[in-house]
Parts: sequence; C-alpha cells; structure tokens
Amino acid sequence: MSSKKQPAKAGVCKGKKEAITVEVKKEIIAKHERGIRVVDLAREYGRAPSTISTILKGKDKYKTLDVAKGVSKLTSKRPKLLEDVERLLLVWMNERQLHGDCVSEAIVCAKARMLYVDLVRKIPGASSEDEEVFRASRGWFENFKKRSGIHSAVRHGEAASSDKGAAEAFVPEFQKFVDQEQFLPQQVFNCDETGLFWKKLTKRTYITQEEQSLPGHKPMKDSLTLVLCANASGDCKVKPLLVYHSENPQVFKAFKVHKTWLNVMWRSNKRSWVTQIFFSEWVNDVFGPTVRNYLVDKQLPLKALLVLDNAPAHPRQLQDDLFPENQFITIKFLPPNTTALLQPMDQQVIANFKKLYMKALLERCVHVIDTTELTLRQFWKEQFNIMGALRLIDKAWEGVSRRTLHSAWRNLWPEGVPERDFEGFGPAPASAPVDDPEALLMDDIVALGHTLGLEVDAADVQELVEEHSDELTTEELL
Repeated sequence: MSSKKQPAKAGVCKGKKEAITVEVKKEIIAKHERGIRVVDLAREYGRAPSTISTILKGKDKYKTLDVAKGVSKLTSKRPKLLEDVERLLLVWMNERQLHGDCVSEAIVCAKARMLYVDLVRKIPGASSEDEEVFRASRGWFENFKKRSGIHSAVRHGEAASSDKGAAEAFVPEFQKFVDQEQFLPQQVFNCDETGLFWKKLTKRTYITQEEQSLPGHKPMKDSLTLVLCANASGDCKVKPLLVYHSENPQVFKAFKVHKTWLNVMWRSNKRSWVTQIFFSEWVNDVFGPTVRNYLVDKQLPLKALLVLDNAPAHPRQLQDDLFPENQFITIKFLPPNTTALLQPMDQQVIANFKKLYMKALLERCVHVIDTTELTLRQFWKEQFNIMGALRLIDKAWEGVSRRTLHSAWRNLWPEGVPERDFEGFGPAPASAPVDDPEALLMDDIVALGHTLGLEVDAADVQELVEEHSDELTTEELL
C-alpha cells in the first residue's frame, strides 16, 4: 500500500532522518527473522528497501555487538573499572531520557564520578586514595562521547533543568496552533512512558525487608514500562503499550495466553525499555485505530493531535512513519526540558495511576487472605505473578477519572479545560474532600496496609510512587 506524502503542517516537527543506531539495526534484524518483509520494514522505518537489505546482510556483525544506548561495544583496552563506569553511565542516561530529561556535561561528569566511587568501594581493600584516581575531566568526557556516540543526547549549560521560559512561551503558541487547526479537546491526546515495579511493597514492610535480604535479590527483574495515553476531554483512554523483560513469561505458557487478547500491547526486551520501534508500532497499530473509531463514534471530524515530549523513544520522523490510514494524526513535540511543567500525563495522572495500582494490589491481597488459606507471604511469593499484575494495571488505568485526565491539561492548554467544563462531571462523594481527592485515595491505601498487618503510612506510599520514576541506584544499574 502506498500514498503520497502530505505537506508538513504548521508547528509540526519534521526533522531530517538520523543515522540508524546499532540497537535499531538489531531490532530490524530480529523483526525480519520473525517474518516481517523487507518492504514492510522499509515503510515502518521510513527507509529505502535497499537500506534495510544492507542491514540484513550485515546481521552476523551486528549480532555480535554489545549494545548500550544503541552504540557499539566500548573498547576493551581501557581499565575494566572505567569500562564498567561508562556502561552503567549509558544505562543511567537512557533511563533519564526515557523520562524526557536532558543531561548536561556537568551532570554526566558528576554521575560518572559517583559511579566510580561506588564501584571502588565495592573492591575489598580499596582506600579513599583509590576513589580519587578518576576525576571525570573534560578530556574524559569528550573521549566518552566519541566512544559511546551520545553526543546528540547531551546538552550543555542549563539544559538539564526545566526550562520555565520555554514552557511559558510555548503555551500561547500551542493555543494558537490548536485554534488554527480547530482541534477540540476530544481530538487532542498526550502519552508518556513510566516505569512500574509491579511486585514491590513499601520499604518498611516485612515482606520487602525479607526479600531484600535474600542472596541475588534483583528488584529490576520485577519492573516494566508502560505508555499511558488519553485525550484532553478525559473520555478516551488508549490501550497502553507495555514492555517487559520476557516475551513469553512462564505463566503465559501455563495458561495458553494469547498476547493479542491482553488489555495492553505486549512487547519485550532485556531492559523493559520502550524503543522507537515499539512506540511506532503502538502509534500505528493501537493509537490510530482506537482514535479513529472514537472520533467516528462521536461523529467528530477525523483529525487528531498527539502531543509528545522529546524522549528518545519518540521518533522525530514519526509524522513520516504514519501508515496511510493514520494520516489524520498530527504529531507535535513539546519544547526540550518542559516535560515536568507542561506534559499532561506528568501532572498527577501517572502518580494517580500508580496509587490506584497500589490500592488494587492491596485489595487483592486482602481478598486472598479473607477467602483462602494462603498467608500474605505465600500469596506474594507463590501466587502473585505478571498475569495478576496485568489485571491490576487494567483496573488502575480504568480507575483514573475523567476529571483527573481533563484537569491535567491546565498547564499546557488552559483555555482547553476551563472551569465550566467540570460542571458535567458531577459532585464528589459527600465523604470525600472536594479539594483533595488524592488524600482519600492515600487514606484507603494506608488502611488496606494496616488491615494486612503491614507497617505503612502516607509517606511510605508517596515514596514508593516517586521511586518508580527516580533514577536508578548503582546497585540497580549493575
């Protein structure tokens, strides 16, 4: 199927094509080996079939490369400790960018120093003098950029902090754009990635403390990444993209689960990261059809706007990569370093989802204890698996209210969510504080924890919610 390219729309970022990273080449090879045709791969990545064929011819070479952040293996002629620092640094930088953060030279150097010190302290007999050997100088940084290929990911000066000025300038620009294009709140969508430790309780609970004391404890094994998406009117939630470390978990095999039946689009890689390939597939195969059906059902014009931040998983050429049937979608990027200030999903939507997940998880635990002979420890260790987590994810996402989704757009599009719009949402329950619905949710979580005999308070829950998006420790990076 082919179609003529439509002219770029005002305000839409259509950058030139970037070099294909080793990580992307390896994924192209993997997809081809799963049966995807060259012509389909070419259309998906916006490349010529000859380019795809050239990549496939060199698949033996690419498969042998050890890739971190899409770059080839660092040279082995350098001290192993520095190699380890740089490998962990690449993983850390990828995590930061997944949250839409840019990192400056100073921040990268400071993190490299911290990683080096942490690793030195793990060496028996190491002294404080050993910690001072590596200074993460400007010369090291320049060489690190050449070795790793991260030059395009690093900004200088104040780029790592939220750009309030850029955010303030973008708001009227965004209003002008949606006015010119005549987008309604029902037609404007935002999505964002978030990590979720699906099998993790607060730090002070006895199960967590017992689990952490076990040899070989790996908390990252129980993590996944979700892409959550909804529109500005709050009445259309799109099926999430979920990336896990296993393509076919044992429980899927045991119960003969067909992943196409799930309430998420299931993808996998070793680090549970959203890649450009996964994101493009989700936009074309899930977002596009869902929004089309929604607009037709609502008898609205077939046009939609998808607002994205600058996370590396979001291809800058995404507008060009849309399937012909999805050309009704317009892609618009937020300015760099404005995610925390403007992105709707970051304005309490994701935090609310994670609290609802925790509540659903504790409710499930209470139900099991009340209706079976299992103890909480037995259920947690032997019965609660990724299938159970998927049900809770679905319940939590369903539980995010239209009011929460709608109000999240106030920073980016204040005229799109005027106060009068909330009149149709109905009054809050008489027992709930109208001005603080999150407090009631927090109280429910704490009460459920106490019912299970767990030591938990509001601060513990808030810490767990924030921990999901915090940068990884050295131990977790290892």
